Amino acid sequence: MKSQQTTQTMKPATAAKKLGVYLEATPAEFQEGVVSRAELDQLQASPPEWLRELRAKGPHPRPVVAARLGVSIAGLARGGVTEPLTTEQIDALKQERPEWLEKERATQAEVRKEAERIKQRNAERG
Repeated sequence: MKSQQTTQTMKPATAAKKLGVYLEATPAEFQEGVVSRAELDQLQASPPEWLRELRAKGPHPRPVVAARLGVSIAGLARGGVTEPLTTEQIDALKQERPEWLEKERATQAEVRKEAERIKQRNAERG
């Protein structure tokens, strides 16, 4: 008896998330199809022009926007940022340094510091 290997596939939304791009900004053929694990690996290894362009200029999904601004996704929402942003818009926010952004960055720094403290404590306990 021969086992038949099936190809792992994922929805376009999952693939876009793994690629770190905003699904609605991807080409129609990407949005309408399914993506196999091999296709995803190929896209990551040698990204086509549309993928390079999206990663460089956006629009970017919230996790990418949050990471580039140094805040949490919840911090974005508290700051009123609910839509995807382009790299240009992210850079403009970094230049403007609105009060909410400074506050959220400070909050994020405290969260990281606390996580490091807990990690150290757990390491000392063995």
